[in-house]
Amino acid sequence: MTHRPAGEEPEEELSVTAPKKWAAGVPAVAHALEYSLEETSARRTGLTLLNMNQVDGIDCPGCAWADPAPGRRHLNEYCENGAKHINDEATTRRITTDFFREHSIPELAERSDLWLNQQGRLTEPMVKRPGSQHYEPIEWDDALDLIADELKSAASPDEAVFYTSGRVSNEAAFVLQLLARAHGTNNLPDCSNMCHESSGFALHETLGTGKGTVSLEDLHQADLIFLVGQNPGSNHPRQLSALEEAKRNGARVVAVNPLPEAGLLRFRNPQKARGVIGRGVPIADRFLQIRSGGDLALFQGLNRLLLEAEDARPGGVLDHDFIRSHTHGFEEFSRHARSVEWEDILRATGLTRAEIELVRNDVLHSERVVVCWAMGITQHKHGVPTIREIVNFLLLRGNLGRVGTGACPVRGHSNVQGDRTMGIWEQMPDSFLDALREEFGFEPPREHGLDSVDSIRAMHEGRVRVFLGVAGNFVMAAPDTEFTVAAMRRCRLTAHVSTKLNRSHTVCGETALILPTLGRTEVDVQSGGEQFVTVENSMSEVHTSHGRLEPASSRLLSEVAILCRLARRTVGGRVDIPWERFEADYGSIRDRIARIVPGFRDFNRRVVRPGGILLPNPVNEGVFVTSVGKALFTRNAWEMPQAPPGHLLLQTLRSHDQWNTVPYANNDRYRGIHGSRRVVLVSAHDIAELGLTENQLVDLVGVWDGGEERRAEDFRVVPYPTSRGCAAAYYPETQVLVPLGSVADISNQPTSKSLVVRLEPAPARTRAGTARAAGTGSASGAASASEAGAG
Repeated sequence: MTHRPAGEEPEEELSVTAPKKWAAGVPAVAHALEYSLEETSARRTGLTLLNMNQVDGIDCPGCAWADPAPGRRHLNEYCENGAKHINDEATTRRITTDFFREHSIPELAERSDLWLNQQGRLTEPMVKRPGSQHYEPIEWDDALDLIADELKSAASPDEAVFYTSGRVSNEAAFVLQLLARAHGTNNLPDCSNMCHESSGFALHETLGTGKGTVSLEDLHQADLIFLVGQNPGSNHPRQLSALEEAKRNGARVVAVNPLPEAGLLRFRNPQKARGVIGRGVPIADRFLQIRSGGDLALFQGLNRLLLEAEDARPGGVLDHDFIRSHTHGFEEFSRHARSVEWEDILRATGLTRAEIELVRNDVLHSERVVVCWAMGITQHKHGVPTIREIVNFLLLRGNLGRVGTGACPVRGHSNVQGDRTMGIWEQMPDSFLDALREEFGFEPPREHGLDSVDSIRAMHEGRVRVFLGVAGNFVMAAPDTEFTVAAMRRCRLTAHVSTKLNRSHTVCGETALILPTLGRTEVDVQSGGEQFVTVENSMSEVHTSHGRLEPASSRLLSEVAILCRLARRTVGGRVDIPWERFEADYGSIRDRIARIVPGFRDFNRRVVRPGGILLPNPVNEGVFVTSVGKALFTRNAWEMPQAPPGHLLLQTLRSHDQWNTVPYANNDRYRGIHGSRRVVLVSAHDIAELGLTENQLVDLVGVWDGGEERRAEDFRVVPYPTSRGCAAAYYPETQVLVPLGSVADISNQPTSKSLVVRLEPAPARTRAGTARAAGTGSASGAASASEAGAG
């Protein structure tokens, strides 16, 4: 990995090598340390890494994978990408007033996302005033007064949205939702709207909980594990250690994905001798290279085969006791499942019937089955029906509520699940709102608020005039980049609580604020003493996180402090909430959470115990809080995404050298891509059939809704072993191709995994500079579609 000084843009020069056939190993350690030592000192690197994911240590700000139990954790309990992410935050590079004086906002907007991130930590609050092209310093009191004045002068509380990213702690999330609802709105969009919203809706409907039902021990004890639409080697690397343990215990793994990712094939654990000098552990015993969006049809095929196996061997395949006692709707489901035609199943999946039957055999030989999935499932129009069909599959053989079984939506952001638990959702149930009313003495609004997609539309239409974002990079995480940019610029005020510079800071309302905050790595001292925060992982475990580094600047405030001070200015005279006490002592926030949120009884005492708190999951107690009090079998219509002749189905994905919207380098070494992110991965057969050539420069032209087009310019064609008819390119550069109106049924989640595109030879263009900003400036032809409403 080659790093350049922060003032230089990395030159883009593509080179391609063969994709890796295994993940991690010694190279992962070397890359992690190299990146960390480029960003900060050896002492600080040691402090962060040796405290990372340890009891009383720093929770990884990256993914939400669970930690091993206390006493079973390795001294180095982190992955390559977690090490990069934590030391990216711990960087010793600093952005000062001089930086913003030197660089105008239009100039920053032309810089790459990589360059913006490499400038370092934000150190003081900044404001862009109306008509100005530069940020300038502002005092904290004045900055917060600006926001409070806009909120209080609005015609309706619903003219504001309060967005949060999954990095935010439980304490900050609880305070944020309390501020929004005390102000009078449920406009609480979050990053989950764009990643696992479909999981929440499907699981709520069928099982009565929006969360997964498994623990690490369930994975360790499973006989068969499905990895569907996910890439653990890059996006959840510590999951590989759990899979290694499961394999050691005799489990088989079925991987289902359009691309043969390194982390699905083999894992060389750098913490063990066989991972350093040996060949490591093969992960997938069976790899199904499915067509993008074919997962619904795959599970429909498996379910039909299981029903037919039961016909041939009555009482020997299905768990009739479980079905009779704990489920509803089996007969209707069974009739529907038998009606799905094999011709449709095979066309949607791109698989053979023999391949699916082999998986059926694996299932029949397995008493305990876990299904894991991620955004390769959720970000389709039929994401909710696909997950409901996965639940049908689990219900048939009673693979819920027993050790070694269950549903495992693998969430990709550190506390995204905890934020929902704390009330960051535009549709919180009345029971939660009633508890707020009883605790704080005000009537929370009951009308559902705006999610991320509807917030963008409301800003574009002028119905929202204030955007407050707490963490994250909303502009680049959101769909339909040019439409989102136009929407943000129509706000009277945009404000971002951030640790580092990102694209969203260059897309400003009439007035714009950057509010710099403490990172999770940093010591947080308030008037009540040193504080810690808490987070919840994908497996419903809540534990503490303690910062260890000195703050990057004396002018930083914690997220809790920023929100409490803003709340005092905005709603302090209208509701009796002890904002000053909350800021001084986060334990007082946890006391209120304990009285409001189910499962948090005696929160302060229990969370400091090694391992923290395991929240109750009713499914594992045989309780299904659904409309009928039982788990629901559902009937899901067969569906598949289709591309017309001359087009491909494009899925967006992250590179290995990337965390969410932030690239750490222009490389993706597991896939053999070096020096550029503007590539499109296409099968050699499709390249030839489309009349293209390797390394050809093309534009990606997205086609949607009767011919509406969007364009992402200048991508190199790279032959890659993808599924036929499918292609892949990196997020967020391709977010410009995702129409705002192209969303999953029921969940309203953007559909980034089955975009219909054609590849057009790129015309000669003249561009200033060496970098191309993702989204803004990277696409053309979308403006007319965006202005027309984009769905």
